[in-house]
Amino acid sequence: MSSASFRSAPHETVRMSAAPEPLAIGLVNNMPDGALQATEQQFRELLDAAAGEEYEVRLRLFSFPELVRDEAGRHYVADHYEPIAQLWSGALDGLIVTGAEPRTDAIPDEVYWPSLTRLVDWAIDSRTSTVWSCLAAHAAVLYLDGIVRRRFDQKLSGIFRCTRVADDPLVAGLPTSWDMPHSRLNTLDAASLTRAGYRILSNSEETGVDAFVLRESATFVFFQGHPEYDAGALLREYRRDVGRFLAGTMDRYPEMPRGYFDEESAYALNAFRRRSEDERTRSLLSEFPKARPRETPSQIWHDVAVRLYRNWLAAIVAERRTEVMAISGSATRGT
Repeated sequence: MSSASFRSAPHETVRMSAAPEPLAIGLVNNMPDGALQATEQQFRELLDAAAGEEYEVRLRLFSFPELVRDEAGRHYVADHYEPIAQLWSGALDGLIVTGAEPRTDAIPDEVYWPSLTRLVDWAIDSRTSTVWSCLAAHAAVLYLDGIVRRRFDQKLSGIFRCTRVADDPLVAGLPTSWDMPHSRLNTLDAASLTRAGYRILSNSEETGVDAFVLRESATFVFFQGHPEYDAGALLREYRRDVGRFLAGTMDRYPEMPRGYFDEESAYALNAFRRRSEDERTRSLLSEFPKARPRETPSQIWHDVAVRLYRNWLAAIVAERRTEVMAISGSATRGT
């Protein structure tokens, strides 16, 4: 789908309600089984904190049906998530789409690509403000404007200093810079995004683009970082990747997340790496050191994440009220 078709998409769905009625927010959670429930909980807690006493959020859960899951994962999704068909035929005030574990080198070769492109089209046609997270951000801009992500030489993981580079309602109330967790294998070029009409909100010398936005028939917010992460998310991912190295499914030992562990933990983890590279047996993972982040997330990124999502909810409410006023005005003129 070209950017031209995005910018001329029809406006089919109009929501009539306005706050303080509950905001219906959909979460399309495409994370693998090991991270599925943790990701769901992270977004639930973040939205609750962002809503505060001002908004009421009703979270609806979906997942792409094509994703490969084990039996327990399939049962959990069947018991706790709505069928994706209910999303196509419904209306939401806002939508969040997570990434998924890559299984191919090219995103269009992923089994969920048809569902993801349909989701982009649905969000446009229904004018649903949408947050695209990490790989979902890469997939959406590829579909919309043909912008191809670039692969890093090694995985980018850690907490990085990001700087606000635009004045925008989505970053209102934030400081000039903040720390944000990133965990990804690929990145998007800032110049390519800007040429295609995306507005970069925050950037980092180490990670490149952090957050950016596109406002056309729908407001799309894109995060290459992970404001939703809890304190232990990077540790869990690092341990998972170490396990994959020990099992022989990864060729290189993963790099330790940067700026994340305290000094004592980093020392123990480096010692474990040296041992793992010498022995490299699956059973060694049971001896993975106890480690902890250097600070609590509220001191690092959580407060910023809450503000980002509070601003997003406020923008949804403002758009909702504008729609109601426009419809009311049309009805009055027609009488």
